[in-house]
This record gives sequence, structure tokens and C-alpha cells, in this order.
Amino acid sequence: QLQASGGGLVQAGGSLRLSCAASGSISRLNDMGWYRQAPGKQRELVASSTGGGTTTYYAEFVKGRFTISRDNAKNTVYLQMNSLKPEDTAVYYCAATSLFGNIGNPRYWGPGTLVTVSS
Repeated sequence: QLQASGGGLVQAGGSLRLSCAASGSISRLNDMGWYRQAPGKQRELVASSTGGGTTTYYAEFVKGRFTISRDNAKNTVYLQMNSLKPEDTAVYYCAATSLFGNIGNPRYWGPGTLVTVSS
């Protein structure tokens, strides 16, 4: 249902763009977002977008550096990550809610994609 791509290795200060293509029951009406989980830490919400992309949310630690966007025609959500820091190193997960659900409790999860930022 969710297929993420775009992770990799980048130097500090660099950029990466993650993509997540949705299919099946997930449409442009579902809220979608990105979580991440660093080694030894809990999974945390990074950014989210309401269905249609009208409202976005960013965790404080990525504000001004990351941008979430949606291409409804492709049913795809993106996470543009700029000015990356070593502490951004984590496995990033795409997530989607059920219709009218809450992104804090996603129904759907994509496989993680590893982002490694070297210092």
C-alpha cells in the first residue's frame, strides 16, 4: 500500500528527497506523514500532511529544513530534507491514516528507508 524510496548516505549539510507512493485503499483523502526511528530511540513523527495537502505539520527539530508535499495525481507524498545533520540519521517510515484517522496513530506503514548523515 505504501512504497518508500530515496534514502541513502549523505554528508552533513546535504539534501535528500524521500518519496512514498500510495496505492489500494489509500487516497488523496488520507492524511499522510513521515516518521523516523533512530537506533535506540522511539519512533517519532517528523512531518505530516492532511488529505489534499491543505495543512502540514512539522516537528520542531526539522522546521525550516524539511518540507513535506503531496502530488495527488500520483498519490505520492514527498519529504524534501535539506541541511541534514548527523542526528537526522534514522530509518524513515511513510505512514497514512485511515479515512478521517489521526496521523498520530497511522493505520498504514510503509517499509522503512535508511537515511545516514555523515559528519
